[in-house]
Amino acid sequence: MAGNTQETRAPRDGLQRLGTVSAAAAALTATVALSMVLVAFGNITDFGTNQQFVQHVLAMDTTFKDPDLMWRAVTSPALQNAAYLAIIVWEVLTAAVLVLATWLWVAGLRGGSHGRARRASSTGLVMVLLLFGAGFFGIGGEWFAMWQSADWNGLDSALRYVVLAAVALIVVHLPDGSRAAD
Repeated sequence: MAGNTQETRAPRDGLQRLGTVSAAAAALTATVALSMVLVAFGNITDFGTNQQFVQHVLAMDTTFKDPDLMWRAVTSPALQNAAYLAIIVWEVLTAAVLVLATWLWVAGLRGGSHGRARRASSTGLVMVLLLFGAGFFGIGGEWFAMWQSADWNGLDSALRYVVLAAVALIVVHLPDGSRAAD
C-alpha cells in the first residue's frame, strides 16, 4: 500500500508538475504578463511611436474619409494624448495584476491553493480582453474605422492578444484534476 501511495504522488513531483493544468495556467498567465510588461515598457520608453498610432486612429486621417463617419474623428492633440496616457496606465495596471497572478500561481504550485491565483489571472486577462477587444476592436476598429487604414491598423496585433488572453482565461478555469488523481 505504501508503494502505491508514492506512485500516486510521483506524477505531482518535480518536472512532472509541469504537465498539470495549474502549471499550464501559470505558464500562460506568465506569458501574457511578460507581453503586457513589454507592451507597457515599450509605450513608456518609446512614447512617440505609438502616440502617432493613437493620434492617426483617433483623427481618422488615413481612413476612407467617409463624411458619414468623419464626425467621429478626435483631432484635439490634448484629447489624443489623454487617450494614449489612459491606454498606458491600463497596460501598466494590467501588467502588474498579471505579474502578481503569476507569482500566486508559482506559490500555489508548491502546494498551496490556486483560488487567489485564478482570481488574479482572471482579472488581468479580462483587462487584456477589454483593452484589445473593446478598445482596439470596438472603439478603434469600428468607431474610428481603423480597419480602413492601410498604415495605422492594429487589428491583427490586437487579435493575437485577444486570442492569447482568451485561451489563457479558459485554461485558468479548467478543473485542475489533482484531487481525482489522489
